[in-house]
Amino acid sequence: MEIKTENLEPKNIYKLMTSVIVPRPIAWISTVSPEGINNLAPFSYYAGISSDPPLVVVSIGSKEPGVKKDTWRNIEETGEFVINLVTRDLLEEMNISSIPFESEIDEFEKTGLTPAPSTYVKAPRVKESPVNIECRKYEIIQIGKMGIILGQVLNFHIRDDILNEKGYVDTTELEIIGRLGGANYCLITKENTFELKRPDKR
Repeated sequence: MEIKTENLEPKNIYKLMTSVIVPRPIAWISTVSPEGINNLAPFSYYAGISSDPPLVVVSIGSKEPGVKKDTWRNIEETGEFVINLVTRDLLEEMNISSIPFESEIDEFEKTGLTPAPSTYVKAPRVKESPVNIECRKYEIIQIGKMGIILGQVLNFHIRDDILNEKGYVDTTELEIIGRLGGANYCLITKENTFELKRPDKR
């Protein structure tokens, strides 16, 4: 079957893209509004795009036409955010934080999670997450209804037991949640990962 995007509504393109670009990491983003209200929400259009400078990109949509999501607005107004890793034991809390709460609601309170202070940004970290990435707004590009957020990585908080001697986070020691299409997720465990080294030049 061949499906031309020019013949599709955006919602149908979204369904196809999110079900074939898989698995996708989840950027569980914590921010704080200028008024001091904590916000926490997951996004799965997310990737690392550069290590020099260290940059990540997250795509965030609108609540409704002309109304930016709280995360987008908070990053735009404060210039700061934290990306928290989602593991299996945090799945329920992550799902609760995906509810489109009103702007005055603190999602840390709704999820029962602990806001921990960050080092360089005012946005809190999720204390229960094994990895937190402090970021500063690098640039925001608005494309249609989406905000393409480029963030510069300032600082990592990594649980001591998962950082190996080679400088990598040993993600096989974590049960990381990835995003698929629709309401589907995947679970990354040691049993379903493998190592594959690059071949020598021929």
